[in-house]
Amino acid sequence: MFGADKGTSDKLDGRRLHIGIVQARFNEGITNALAAACKAELAALGVEDKNITHVLVPGALEVPLALQALAEKDSFDALIALGCIIRGETYHFELVANESGAGVTRIGLDYQVPIANAILTTENLDQAVARQTDKGRDAARVAVEMANLLDDLS
Repeated sequence: MFGADKGTSDKLDGRRLHIGIVQARFNEGITNALAAACKAELAALGVEDKNITHVLVPGALEVPLALQALAEKDSFDALIALGCIIRGETYHFELVANESGAGVTRIGLDYQVPIANAILTTENLDQAVARQTDKGRDAARVAVEMANLLDDLS
């Protein structure tokens, strides 16, 4: 099996990686916290700040297009999607959550680049605040691990 002999520390070695982050500004307090936790974890995993490209877009629906633009550069080992969608009183929540999620997945498959999707979908602000740090860290770890896995598989 590929990568079976690699230890966890090898899978999470980000020293040689180039990572792109796309952050939605909507619910900016949450997404800023996601980005801060994500970038701190990337640094802890050895990703150099100069190898991180961080772009901002208006909201979650714009994240896939920016991910696509980064993927087309073919210079990133992994990408990270950051955003926060909080349920409101209308169907808009489902539309934004479904379409942004599908777009993120499609870009990853179309361009064969790992994308850690940390676009939070929560019922309320309290749930988003409770998840912002852990999910930001998780996104960094997923991006690094998947970049290394795909490198092993190629």
